[in-house]
Amino acid sequence: MSNAVENATAASIRIWPGLAISAAIAAAAMALRLIPGLQLVSPMILAILLAMAIHYAVGVPAQATPGIKFAMRPILRFGIVLLGFQLTISQIGDIGWPAFAMIAAAVFITLTATKLLARVMGVDAKLAELIGTGTAICGASAVIAANTVTRASDADVTYALATVTLFGSVAMFLYPVLAAPLALGPEAYGLWTGSSVHEVAQVVAAAFQLGDLSGQIGTTAKLSRVLLLAPVVLGLGFLAAKGALAAGGRKSSVPFPWFIVGFAAVVLLNSSVTLPPEMKQGFAWLTSFLLTTGLAAMGLEIRFGDVRSRGPRPLLLALASWFIIAGFSYTVIKLL
Repeated sequence: MSNAVENATAASIRIWPGLAISAAIAAAAMALRLIPGLQLVSPMILAILLAMAIHYAVGVPAQATPGIKFAMRPILRFGIVLLGFQLTISQIGDIGWPAFAMIAAAVFITLTATKLLARVMGVDAKLAELIGTGTAICGASAVIAANTVTRASDADVTYALATVTLFGSVAMFLYPVLAAPLALGPEAYGLWTGSSVHEVAQVVAAAFQLGDLSGQIGTTAKLSRVLLLAPVVLGLGFLAAKGALAAGGRKSSVPFPWFIVGFAAVVLLNSSVTLPPEMKQGFAWLTSFLLTTGLAAMGLEIRFGDVRSRGPRPLLLALASWFIIAGFSYTVIKLL
């Protein structure tokens, strides 16, 4: 018993240096968002950029490695579990089941089309899954959740994060300009924004440009889309396990994403129990901080050369993926 306690104590001591560095970078990234003009930039993206800059400027001490690994795995996954406190099943009813069916179809078609296009364009399948999931569901959070089963390299994760951030930011500024030429009223515009823009913050920024009604519909549609994170990650895990078996591997070579079960359980809890607003705000802050800490840790491990080596084709794939979800959603909304 004493040996087990000593080993656990030693392990906890080893993780603190890297975990402290990652958390400090996350805190700095969240503070940077207080600067005018940076409020719409995800703290996760700021953290990964800061961490990469630190990696190249001063390097990362070897004793920080255990804590960095801990932040990239358990901390990130716990953050995704807590993301469930921002969602409820009733949100589907708020936008209506036909609208939710359209959103689900858009997610499925975007993921499938992105994977097929990747084969034609010669883009690595793992990177394509990350890009497709980030585009189809909720940007950075979906990318890091999908990677637990896709198991792509850190450079692939960074590339996918960069592409969904880039095109989500473009969409955030472009959609309000397109509302009138595309003959979209407040309700249709809000639904289109919520069903096809990448990040939640980007949806909020774009949807409220046409007023409170479009903003509320856009936000609700987006959160309904985030509810699909659990079945999508479980589906990717099933496909990855099936692929491993086909390649002669073992089923256990692809881990089951238990944290997604936790995410779904938290959504169910949040749907059945009314939590005080202060508690929900606290969970929202903690979720953002944990995810940002995990991305900071990832940035400390990334090399610019690894990202550059992917070339422009994944960027074009991400652009095509965005066009697919935006075009499909717009077409169905206009038909309905």
